[in-house]
Amino acid sequence: MKVLVTGGAGFIGSHTVDALLAAGHGVRILDNLAKPVHLKGKPDYIPGEAEFQLGDVRVKADWEKALEGVEAVFHFAAYQDYLPDFSTFFHVNSVGTALLYEVAVERRLAIEKVVVASSQFVAGEGLYRCAGCDSLRAPGLRMEEALRAGRWEHECPCCGRPLSWIPTPETHAAPPNAYALAKESQEKMALTFGRRYGIPSTALRYSIVQGPRQSFYNAYSGACRIFSLNYYFGKAPTVYEDGLQKRDFVNIEDVVAANMLALSRHETDFSVYNVGGDRAVSVSEFAEIVRREMERRTGKSLPKASSGGFYRFGDTRNAVSDSAKLRALGWKPAHGPEKSVADYAEWLLAQKNVEDILDYAEAAMKNLDVVRKVEA
Repeated sequence: MKVLVTGGAGFIGSHTVDALLAAGHGVRILDNLAKPVHLKGKPDYIPGEAEFQLGDVRVKADWEKALEGVEAVFHFAAYQDYLPDFSTFFHVNSVGTALLYEVAVERRLAIEKVVVASSQFVAGEGLYRCAGCDSLRAPGLRMEEALRAGRWEHECPCCGRPLSWIPTPETHAAPPNAYALAKESQEKMALTFGRRYGIPSTALRYSIVQGPRQSFYNAYSGACRIFSLNYYFGKAPTVYEDGLQKRDFVNIEDVVAANMLALSRHETDFSVYNVGGDRAVSVSEFAEIVRREMERRTGKSLPKASSGGFYRFGDTRNAVSDSAKLRALGWKPAHGPEKSVADYAEWLLAQKNVEDILDYAEAAMKNLDVVRKVEA
């Protein structure tokens, strides 16, 4: 099968390219090598067996060229960040996906499968339960007044008790920002256009994917990258809020397994699937996993992460996906965050000329009022 991978020079895309080639598929990559993610141009891990097309998913002519002779598409190309350039999210993510289906329909292409990359962020804050009221809650965004005062937890609007998070299924969507709204639009286009025009399509809502090849230069991508780089330069990482917020980390190898399943199984057509790690880990706990691994590899004594009294505007308090729907098809995560961190640390320490961009990225987010300080 000839498979197009948009964003194939990126983190998830490049690992999926490797798996496709190993399975005997022909691969074409469409990537614009956008900065700052690809600050140094085309990565050296792109295999020579893959056809590489420099192009942009916002350009129809690039789609027309990229889709020639293609039987399946993995659409990973995306813009992701915390910065308030709202239109860019929709120009890249929404328009790019619309163009994929537009070209496929206009040219009557015989595409057997489209897999669109979505995000856990579509679910927003997710679902909670109140023990006092024995009720299910979808609390939505936290109020800025509470965050400025350092009150992190959601409270029941009826009895005032703290709410307890529960794993959130695909049926819940409450996108809290431009990135999540654009990702939800991609899901809806994949399912609606796919079904209407007979193009089998699947949307995968990835949790926080971790592993080697995450760009050093993307301020958005990954606790593993941020904490590892801090320890690489001997710094103590700062955790936002109190560090007790729960996250759902999933290993890149498990994500690739989910991608390959979606490609081969038509039961996944016209549906959305969570791809999570099935284990809730606090941000502080994850930072400690990184610290121990970097100490082991460097032989240095490294400082523990601490809270600096900052929070990131628009962050969810807890985000843990329920992946039961995908597990029912035989998939399950095989690797925990310890492997993700170990693999990333090994890759990081093998790189040359690693630049310390952490202070710059943090200052940029503070200047744009994305990172804010508790006033209490």
